[in-house]
Amino acid sequence: MSQSGVSVAPECITTFNELKLGKGVIKFIIYKLSDDAKQVVVEEESKEADWEVFRQKLLSAKTKNRRGDEGVGPRYAVYDFDYELAPGEGKRSKITFIAWSPDDAGIQAKMTYASSKDALKRSLNGIAAELQANEADDIEKDEVLKAVSKGGR
Repeated sequence: MSQSGVSVAPECITTFNELKLGKGVIKFIIYKLSDDAKQVVVEEESKEADWEVFRQKLLSAKTKNRRGDEGVGPRYAVYDFDYELAPGEGKRSKITFIAWSPDDAGIQAKMTYASSKDALKRSLNGIAAELQANEADDIEKDEVLKAVSKGGR
């Protein structure tokens, strides 16, 4: 359980293990807080390898505030990121954890996501890189590649 009292649903771990062990079957997972904000759940898993499709899903994420108003929403995501090394050195793949918390998201949602992040990360064994993203430029493929190829943090 996290500092915020949010727990991690078992499906989060099961789906992550499928991504980790079934290389290529699942390309990314997007996690969100349940509607009652008591549990991290899988919002979507996908085989789609196009980075831009994944990126747009984060950019269009919505969350409801306590009054029920919908606005821009934070998310957690795991992406199996493939990239080329220097010429002749081959390819690498790194399972990358992304904490997406857009600057224009509601403060309550951002605080809950921030205080729940470590509980999810601790549950997912095998993350090779981590990225905190707060604006659209942070999740441009080239920016993520820089972080991932360095090990990211």
